[in-house]
Amino acid sequence: MDIAANLNSIRQRIAAACARAGRAPDAVTLLAVSKTHPPEAIAAAAACGQLLFGESKVQEAKAKIPLCPGKARWHLIGHLQSNKCRDAVELFQLIESVDSLALAQEINKRAAVAAKPMPVLLEVNVAGEASKFGYAPERLLAELAELNRLPRLEIHGLMTVPPYVTDAEKARPHFRRLRELKEQCEQILGAPLPQLSMGMSGDFEVAIEEGATIVRVGTALFGARPKLQREAPGA
Repeated sequence: MDIAANLNSIRQRIAAACARAGRAPDAVTLLAVSKTHPPEAIAAAAACGQLLFGESKVQEAKAKIPLCPGKARWHLIGHLQSNKCRDAVELFQLIESVDSLALAQEINKRAAVAAKPMPVLLEVNVAGEASKFGYAPERLLAELAELNRLPRLEIHGLMTVPPYVTDAEKARPHFRRLRELKEQCEQILGAPLPQLSMGMSGDFEVAIEEGATIVRVGTALFGARPKLQREAPGA
């Protein structure tokens, strides 16, 4: 696996998608999804200048992060259980998968104990899939003001994992819906939400055209994951 070549190709594709959308290439951040991949792969990507990585499981990240380059930064992109919030607050620079008020309150409590702010994204299940976590759009709008009152949480934007499709264009309506929902949230809060985390290896270019600021790319960078591993959001 030539991680340097893959990384260069992904960066070129990001730049081309930004050009089509009339956006600057630096408007989009590449999050390298490193779940199930070893520290050696992360070190190889870091040596090429890729310093932002995404993990899905707190326990895996807790074991892996100490073995990785110290300059790496980490996002949690998988479902977070309340009993893992303390470790998540310690390990990650941003939690992308806040999907309920109860979880947000627990993160806020743990961040208060750690005496630090905790940047988060609110995960939205835009397609209403029963198999996926995430806020229903209507519930998010109803709870947004209360979420915003949690003093240690910093709401930076929204995240989604759309339904799996083989044709990336079929994901476009879901990306557009998340962008429109972000605009509704901004109106409620009276403040900008700068981040939209959406788009994975198979559809990130369409996501960029619809306004993504973070794209989560794993397979296109690191190759296929071991087949026995259970998939989690963010590929």
